[in-house]
Amino acid sequence: MPNSQGQNNATRNKLSNAAREEGAAAPSSAVQEFEEGDVVHVVIDPSVPEGRPHPRFHGVTGVVKGEQGRAFEVEFQDGDMTKKQVVRPHHLKPQG
Repeated sequence: MPNSQGQNNATRNKLSNAAREEGAAAPSSAVQEFEEGDVVHVVIDPSVPEGRPHPRFHGVTGVVKGEQGRAFEVEFQDGDMTKKQVVRPHHLKPQG
């Protein structure tokens, strides 16, 4: 039987916290607000499974294009294509 090739395949380091960082995310990251046009970095917080973008987009920098419920639409370039991901604020960090 072949190995599973699911979404979280080969993400051992991306989706695991260091021993001192385990547990729930900081509450302040959940209430972050971003305006349309803000530049943000997608940094997956492994302790929050809700609103997590695909692991291939970990470390990408994009622009907030709007809100969708509690999450934000982030648009970024992937090669020569423009892509959008809907990401919760736990997984976003403002630039600068």
